[in-house]
Amino acid sequence: MKIAWLPAGVVEGVRCACLPRKMPLRPLIGQQTFFPGRRQLSTTPVRSASASITAASPISFVGGDKKNSGDATYKDATDEIFYARLVPYSPSYFTAQPYFIDDVLEVEKLAQKYAALPVVKRADAPRIAWITLMEYRDIVGERVNASKYKKVLHVLQRLNQIHPTVMPWDVKKKLKQYTRNINPYKNVPKPGIVDEGGRAIGVGKRKSSTARAWLIEGNGEVMINGKTLSEAFGRIHDRESVIWGLKATDRLDKYNVWGLVEGGGTTGQAEALTLAVAKALIAHEPALKPALRRAGCVTRDPRKVERKKPGHVKARKMPAWVKR
Repeated sequence: MKIAWLPAGVVEGVRCACLPRKMPLRPLIGQQTFFPGRRQLSTTPVRSASASITAASPISFVGGDKKNSGDATYKDATDEIFYARLVPYSPSYFTAQPYFIDDVLEVEKLAQKYAALPVVKRADAPRIAWITLMEYRDIVGERVNASKYKKVLHVLQRLNQIHPTVMPWDVKKKLKQYTRNINPYKNVPKPGIVDEGGRAIGVGKRKSSTARAWLIEGNGEVMINGKTLSEAFGRIHDRESVIWGLKATDRLDKYNVWGLVEGGGTTGQAEALTLAVAKALIAHEPALKPALRRAGCVTRDPRKVERKKPGHVKARKMPAWVKR
């Protein structure tokens, strides 16, 4: 049925009646209602009282032959009142990201509801592979920022630390929505290899620098690009960074280090060698990995210098503003 000729209020009423989801029928003060069972419209212009007035037939909102069958269900449907206004499915409808805001509110509500339950340590909690940011964007159909999604994962990790014996079913259901269908225990890093000569290689990166380090049992000699440690790095802090993994595990006099590094400056090269030496040391002694992680030698540092922007002096700095 074409409804383009109808007034705007009636068009909205027809759309509400055709929706698959029934609209709430509660009286609102000052809101106009629409009665589909009554004759309210006239398609002819206003004439004098003596002229005959022909009104349009009532609009039927029920399909099929029910309107002519005298069915009681149809009579009840014509007397039912509905409002010519679409009701949002959620209060977050008027926000920029309604689906994401709903998810945030649901997760935070669960965290507040079960805040008093006993928890376990984060290392003892069940390992879960969370869905990635790109997968979450495909699910909700919204462009969610990475920082906002990390906040949601932080709350989910707190819910995952609830003791398994008292884990509520609604929390399990919510965690399952954000879990990838993989086995996280199969994601094991490749072990380091020690060759026939007793050498182990490790690769590290920092900023624009890339380093490779070979470790072999010896008396503590360190050579970087064919130079001694003091010749390669003038700053004491950079020298300490190169051998920090050996110093934290008390292995300075046990291994010799031969390193090749390129790109970047002295600080980036020194910290790239820190990661490379730590990986090579783990190949020799895997039991030292927890100690090296506590010393900060295992984690790759992703920080880089922010790029310069057009119209800026640097990445953030702006030139002095002059009125004239």
